[in-house]
Amino acid sequence: MFVETNVQGTLNLLRAAQACGVQRFLQVGTDEVYGSLGPDPSEKFRESTPLDPRSPYSASKAAADHLVSAWRHTFGLPTLITRCSNNYGPYQFPEKMLPLMINNARHDRPLPVYGDGLHIRDWLFVEDHCAALWAVLTRARPGSVYTIGGNNEKTNLEVVRALLGLLGKPDSLITFVKDRPGHDRRYAIDATRIMTELGWSPSVTFEQGLARTVQWYRDHEAWLDRIVSGEYARYYEQMYAGR
Repeated sequence: MFVETNVQGTLNLLRAAQACGVQRFLQVGTDEVYGSLGPDPSEKFRESTPLDPRSPYSASKAAADHLVSAWRHTFGLPTLITRCSNNYGPYQFPEKMLPLMINNARHDRPLPVYGDGLHIRDWLFVEDHCAALWAVLTRARPGSVYTIGGNNEKTNLEVVRALLGLLGKPDSLITFVKDRPGHDRRYAIDATRIMTELGWSPSVTFEQGLARTVQWYRDHEAWLDRIVSGEYARYYEQMYAGR
């Protein structure tokens, strides 16, 4: 259960880190803890944005961030927190949007898009996120918080159509399904602080990253086939059947 993992799991790690005297504790969080933005393109999540989670999952992630901050204030643990936008790239499990759509498209199955498909996310290639985390872990001042994003705001529909174009598949595979509860409308990141203080910036454009991601899954179809068998098939049925 994600509440146990995100809350109790973080608590266990904090206790262990304190007992072992670790020099840096990096909490890798998510922009979901900020809630949902309106349509104004100038409105973005920043480190000063109040936490306003809208789903049980994002609430559990916010709780973990609060525990980390509290451990620093109470026990002096040298903590750092990052909150990143949507990641994509190789090895991502197929319950996530991009590998799910790639796998369905390769079999000419319907691509389930929640609601009207106009929910907006900021997309960041996974290698750029790893570089950001390393910059924070090695160079940031303890107690710092950084929002990390790729400056690539796309609707889900835009992303799915771009995938279909790269795969040579028709848009007719897109199937709109009932929206999921607590589905935030828009996320967007202002990454000015990490870019200014630590000199990090994304190196992979969305178009480059998407092409690399599609090619990786094409080259690793056997890996993907093993993942989507068994327990994943039951998960997919639970998430999308009847929608």
